[in-house]
Amino acid sequence: MTPPAVEAVAVNKWFGHHHVLKDVDLRVAEGERLVVCGPSGSGKSTLIRCINGIEGFEKGRLCVHGTALDGTPAVTSRVRRQVGMVFQAFNLFPHLTAMQNCTLAPVVEQGMDRAAAQSMALECLRQVHLASHAHKYPAQLSGGQQQRVAIARALCLKPRLMLFDEPTSALDPEMVHEVLETMASLAGAGMTMICVTHEMSFARQVADRIAFMDEGRILEVQATPDFFSARTHERARQFLSRLLH
Repeated sequence: MTPPAVEAVAVNKWFGHHHVLKDVDLRVAEGERLVVCGPSGSGKSTLIRCINGIEGFEKGRLCVHGTALDGTPAVTSRVRRQVGMVFQAFNLFPHLTAMQNCTLAPVVEQGMDRAAAQSMALECLRQVHLASHAHKYPAQLSGGQQQRVAIARALCLKPRLMLFDEPTSALDPEMVHEVLETMASLAGAGMTMICVTHEMSFARQVADRIAFMDEGRILEVQATPDFFSARTHERARQFLSRLLH
């Protein structure tokens, strides 16, 4: 059987004395789209940073495509080659063009021929409708365009799993739609995705399941229609009622 894209079993993490993740259990199948929501400080971003090996964890077991993360550089590197990550703040290199931002990792880390990397980058920029902006610098792009370049950069690594950490939270409202539209297109193409977001209309449209976190715990994981119509946890009901009204 194909291993799940992500499997977390009793994962715990502390920042000093602060217990950030508490016995987190989660299983995400290959090809599944999962939205993780919850109030600020609930551990959502920490969870996906652990999945990508950016943060370590102290207890439990966390596997990505069958590889157990153990904190060693070799294993972390192997996992990251299969995982794309899109952050809140874009994290583009300001002195590089969109094309150069997209080709840097394939050329430097993977040893890809520069011409081949540029061809691939152009295709990924085309996928996010920015091929005509390939030679512009981040300062010449809107916030929504910068985030779409960040998505294209992640796609250039040919990931099996895409992680999104509140990708629209730093955007003006009119720019949110273009980024969510790009993400919906990826979901429609079958990309495995875990997305931390408060955009519930996007979750309703794209997610197969929704996980609700609060105070470091996953309190509920439901199929998307059930999350909106039959939530069982009172804390999830309170959270969603505030978002939707």
